[in-house]
Amino acid sequence: MTAKSAAAAARATVYGYPRQGPNRELKKAIEGYWKGRVTADALQATAAELRRNNRQRLADAGVHEVPTGDFSYYDHVLDTTVMVGAIPERHRSAVEADATDGYFAMARGTQDVGPLEMTKWFDTNYHYLVPELGPDTVFTADSGKQVGELKEALAQGLTARPVLVGPVTYLLLAKPAPGVPADFEPLTLLDRLLPVYAEVLADLRAAGAEWVQLDEPGLVQDRTPAELNAAERAYRNLGALTDRPKLLVASYFDRLGDALPILAQAPVEGLALDFTDAAAANLDALAAVGGLPGKRLVAGVVNGRNIWINDLQKSLSTLGTLLGLADRVDVAASCSLLHVPLDASAEKDVDPQILRWLAFAQQKTAEVVTLAKGLAQGTDAITGELAANRAGLASRTSSPITRDPAVRSRAEAVMDADARRSQPYAERTAAQRAHLRLPLLPTTTIGSFPQTGELRTARADLRAGRIDTAGYEERIKAEIQEVISFQEKTGLDVLVHGEPERNDMVQYFAEQLTGYLATQHGWVQSYGTRYVRPPILAGDISRPEPMTVRWTSYVQSLSDRPVKGMLTGPVTMLAWSFVRDDQPLGDTARQVALALRDEVNDLEAAGTSVIQVDEPALRETLPLRAADRDAYLAWATEAFRLSTSGVRPDTQIHTHMCYAEFGDIVQAIDDLDADVISLEAARSHMQVARELAAHGYPREAGPGVYDIHSPRVPSADEAADLLRTGLKAIPAERLWVNPDCGLKTRAWPETRASLENLVAAARTVRSELPAS
Repeated sequence: MTAKSAAAAARATVYGYPRQGPNRELKKAIEGYWKGRVTADALQATAAELRRNNRQRLADAGVHEVPTGDFSYYDHVLDTTVMVGAIPERHRSAVEADATDGYFAMARGTQDVGPLEMTKWFDTNYHYLVPELGPDTVFTADSGKQVGELKEALAQGLTARPVLVGPVTYLLLAKPAPGVPADFEPLTLLDRLLPVYAEVLADLRAAGAEWVQLDEPGLVQDRTPAELNAAERAYRNLGALTDRPKLLVASYFDRLGDALPILAQAPVEGLALDFTDAAAANLDALAAVGGLPGKRLVAGVVNGRNIWINDLQKSLSTLGTLLGLADRVDVAASCSLLHVPLDASAEKDVDPQILRWLAFAQQKTAEVVTLAKGLAQGTDAITGELAANRAGLASRTSSPITRDPAVRSRAEAVMDADARRSQPYAERTAAQRAHLRLPLLPTTTIGSFPQTGELRTARADLRAGRIDTAGYEERIKAEIQEVISFQEKTGLDVLVHGEPERNDMVQYFAEQLTGYLATQHGWVQSYGTRYVRPPILAGDISRPEPMTVRWTSYVQSLSDRPVKGMLTGPVTMLAWSFVRDDQPLGDTARQVALALRDEVNDLEAAGTSVIQVDEPALRETLPLRAADRDAYLAWATEAFRLSTSGVRPDTQIHTHMCYAEFGDIVQAIDDLDADVISLEAARSHMQVARELAAHGYPREAGPGVYDIHSPRVPSADEAADLLRTGLKAIPAERLWVNPDCGLKTRAWPETRASLENLVAAARTVRSELPAS
């Protein structure tokens, strides 16, 4: 096909769409089901209506081929586990008794069995449920969900393309099941898994699928020759099937690298590539293999992970370069639109000047359609859209909102010494122990306590004017008093105030910093029914006034025990926001770090002796390719130290990380130079403690003994066993006892019981230690 005919054939598509509905209807229905207020039939009806509306919205916008299978009640990787029958043995009886309850048991656990481990989906803030596999795993096909959702779309009269997690990525994401040797490689199960995928593909073809998309983002990471050989074998085998739809193998989040020639030569009908951040690398690699003659190329030229408007002219130029490299070039976002909010036009309180810079899922869909139209019909067909786009881009570039000379001057003046503590850790820890006088195995929590309905109502009442600020603050004080009283009675050693005044650990600070923009409806799924509203980083960052000092000082006045000041670190402030794309991330991180440094210093001056600066996103933001990591870790660790290095030696700096793979960033954790780090460890059975020990980590650590992302209450014996495991890696004088993460999403009854058990476990294990 010529470049001209390839252009004329261009169509618009997307890989996935936000699941929750305009008013988070899915979240409300699922949580209602968990509480027994919503029946299974009602839940399924709500889900079906949301899917129908999403597909129709896409079709009405001009999307030629809508995705199916991208919807999920909890997580699409968990859906894949169900599709291939890889149900863990401990969950089989629950799944057999009731498929819906069994599904949620795998995601959340029950009082009797633990859930699947949860971690981040590549370098995003979306969490997936980690498959558990072993040499005895038997795969069986269950294509009911995938076929059912395809039939729904076809019944609407739409052209639909089912989207599945590809077999190679599925196995690369998996871990050895409990009891299976740690060196077991799930990828060795590929030949056992492929026939199951073949059966699912045949079922989809029989149901009417012309194309099926197999997502292989695992191949944009550095892969060994054996892993690349597995990819080659997988798509040689699947491509050789006769009873199947056409196959579109999709990659996103980074450059495809060594896997590109393998997939280009595979007997599949199409490839989907990311042409946003990875544009140059993927363009060069595609040209180097001679393009994709006779195949379909889906070009992801609209950024599916950030919220800024697309540069339409630049994207058209990229698309023009791609013409002639494939038989057909279609236009898409770079990845599923799951990672952005639904509709920017719902933000009625945003400055209209800024609003014209923003594109959420609905606006990105329109950009994809516009680009496909421009490619197929020529730019004369989209002159109005191009003119509006140029004006929006120019408005942002020239706006004084984006630049503050004072902030930039301060950031440029930072010296290396500004990011170093005044004394080495050995001297600091002696000063801190003398000052804080904590027992061995000190107990604490990570920061937040349950956000009750009363607290949410109080915030809503304040926004609506039903109560004034004074009335609101009295409610907050009452909540803090209850939290402090409970912690003292339970016997926790280092207290927190519970953060009742905070709506979100990033948004709360973003609303008090210049340069940030908060949304009202910009919800994005983090995991399950947990949705967040990432703030938008639109300009240079500064702190006009203290953000937490008043509340922290009030809390400390209620107790003689140490109370932690709680802040969110600079990397997490970036990772859980939509960051500006007009300057390097390291520059933005330094600005945030300086604002936080002011807050840390003010907390110390007000008498706070323990300050926690959370960095749960440090690992999440790690680049997918090893070649890009050193530069990232250099500015990321410097930003943390810049935030925390201005304090006295006897002020104890904590940090916290959760739900990520820590093994490959242990050196970076060391480089943070925090006095104490707390980390997720309950679901992974203290793996991180062993990783810290193997590295020779010299400071104090609190690997979590209470999995707060499950409603189950761990017994005191269970927590004690985890502590004993932790002690095999970390000596008692450096081991803390704490939950995995904050308690915001938990209810008070389970929180009380779990923390009482945690403290009891610490006392039991403390009594077992040899006398000093």
